[in-house]
Amino acid sequence: MDVPLGWQLAKLLVSISVVLGLSIVAERLSTRAAGLLSGYPLGTAIALFFIGLEISPSFAAEGAVHTLAGFSATLALGGGYLLCGRRDGLPGVLAGTAGGLVAWAAAGLLLTRFDISRLGGTLITLAAILAFMRLYRHVPDTAAPPRGGFSWPALALRAGLAAGIIFLITGLAHVVPSAWAGVMAAFPVTMYPFLVILHLTHGAAPVATVIKHYPAGLGSLLCYALCVSLTYVPLGLAWGTLAGFAAATLWLLAWTRGQAWWQRRRETMT
Repeated sequence: MDVPLGWQLAKLLVSISVVLGLSIVAERLSTRAAGLLSGYPLGTAIALFFIGLEISPSFAAEGAVHTLAGFSATLALGGGYLLCGRRDGLPGVLAGTAGGLVAWAAAGLLLTRFDISRLGGTLITLAAILAFMRLYRHVPDTAAPPRGGFSWPALALRAGLAAGIIFLITGLAHVVPSAWAGVMAAFPVTMYPFLVILHLTHGAAPVATVIKHYPAGLGSLLCYALCVSLTYVPLGLAWGTLAGFAAATLWLLAWTRGQAWWQRRRETMT
């Protein structure tokens, strides 16, 4: 199927906007907030929406079922990056990228060998979230120091990486089964370019902080993928996407309020 130029331009503009917005959050607010928002359905929403637009809503809905389990492969990518990318600068980025991609590919290959249901995919990722949160509990929180503005090369690299990944995922979706399309849609389209730039500009420590808090934000992604897998066909892509974002936002609000309540309770007990 030939994809209209307008759709391609829309993918490009949306990808660029999302990555730059996430970068602003990290530099203006905190790497912890950026880690949580990296788990918001940004890249996944873009990928699944355009897969549905270019192929069919039913294909995207079927893929979204496998996306539920695919988030565990994304967690594996973060773990591989954290394990291998401990050096600052470009060597750390290259080593972290290699380790992360190997871990993601291995986990994704394993997941596509099974017939995964909505419940099964959700339970797999929930178990992975708990496991990685436990593994990361001793990783220290390190803020990215303010730089007083963005450099154009860094902005171009962020935008180019995100757009390239989106185009690769949606392009491959035309030639791979829905299971692989769904797993690829779970790839951290917005987080990975952000990690690369953060690593190059501020070193490995704040990158570890983003990865540490990424699992906590995945609940919103699970809500989104589960919702669109149920609504893309009966409601259509536009309304299904809106319903997915509503479900993801409600979960994120509930999670952050729950975390704030728990923190206040711990403070009153000490």
